[in-house]
Amino acid sequence: MDYLRDDIVIDDTTLRDGEQTAGVVFSLEEKKRIARTLDEMGVGELECGIPAMGAEERSSIRALVDMGLAARLISWNRALIPDIQASLACGVTAVDLSLSVSDIHIKSKLRKDRAAVIEQLKVALGFAKDQGLYVSVGGEDSSRADLDFLVELMQVAKSMGADRFRFCDTLGILDPFSTYEMVRYLLERVDLDLEVHTHNDLGMATANALAGLRAGARYVNTTVNGLGERAGNAALEEVVMALKYACGQDLGVDTRRFVEISRFVGSASCRPVPDWKAVVGEKVFSHESGLHADGVIKNPSNYEGFDPAEVGLARHMVVGKHSGRQGLGHRLKSLGIEMHRLELDDLLERVRSISQRNKRPLSDGELLYLARAGRKVA
Repeated sequence: MDYLRDDIVIDDTTLRDGEQTAGVVFSLEEKKRIARTLDEMGVGELECGIPAMGAEERSSIRALVDMGLAARLISWNRALIPDIQASLACGVTAVDLSLSVSDIHIKSKLRKDRAAVIEQLKVALGFAKDQGLYVSVGGEDSSRADLDFLVELMQVAKSMGADRFRFCDTLGILDPFSTYEMVRYLLERVDLDLEVHTHNDLGMATANALAGLRAGARYVNTTVNGLGERAGNAALEEVVMALKYACGQDLGVDTRRFVEISRFVGSASCRPVPDWKAVVGEKVFSHESGLHADGVIKNPSNYEGFDPAEVGLARHMVVGKHSGRQGLGHRLKSLGIEMHRLELDDLLERVRSISQRNKRPLSDGELLYLARAGRKVA
């Protein structure tokens, strides 16, 4: 059964989990531009940093707060009073309180027991709510935790006024089916908004994010380009477009700016966007195969799930080894050259041969040269 809500909220964590990618550092001006663009696009929440890291991080978060964005800014904290105090000093009104919830983390990382985790939650959450903060309780390593222990934690969180619980697949080990079942299990037992935080270690972050939303979660974490620790997080552009076209849920995000924000984050993070990156890659609307090119020329929806302009891209007709007559003719026409069928057949044979030899498609200059040379010979 599909429990997809009509009030889903994107909580983008490019400025927190995205920057936690090994080797990535954003300058303050880069952070402000990322935040402003995401806000203008209609992203509802921005996880903006970790105040406990130090004075410079707090200064950056304060600068983001002072921008007066429409998006809610939420800071990441360990479930410790000093961390919450550091967030308060930044002026944020919403916090994520993270605590380890799996037995392996509790025993081998914290060297404590479940009772200690519950007590830690009570102390930190009680302090945060006394300060009037909006609170998301973050369950680190939820995907490896005992589900009934998560239910207990959620019940405590709800009784103390927590606003939501974050279910974290911290190691990216789930598949969409398990994600759905686990999220549904929790929501059937505790009436508390759930947030899903997925990682891409097995290449399923976006699928798992959608599965969690289909199970009834209201909040979902994303990052631009899927930036994040190890293999990254669920990509903002993928989640939004998948919700729209695979699930029929339009979040109202201005998707036309996806390429803009993608390229900027790629540059700022020194992680260039691959040409084949889903949704925003430069070449994902390129067509070469004769069958596909012919279909796209007749009607783009034959081989495109959505208009490339919807995400800020353009369609490209590539001329190379797999090209057909229709694609070649279309490309030549865009360059101002019209050819009859026999000319096209002759040129196509040469195009395929050169592309095979060079292991790449032909440039416009090469194509024009071949076309003109062929006419001179004829």
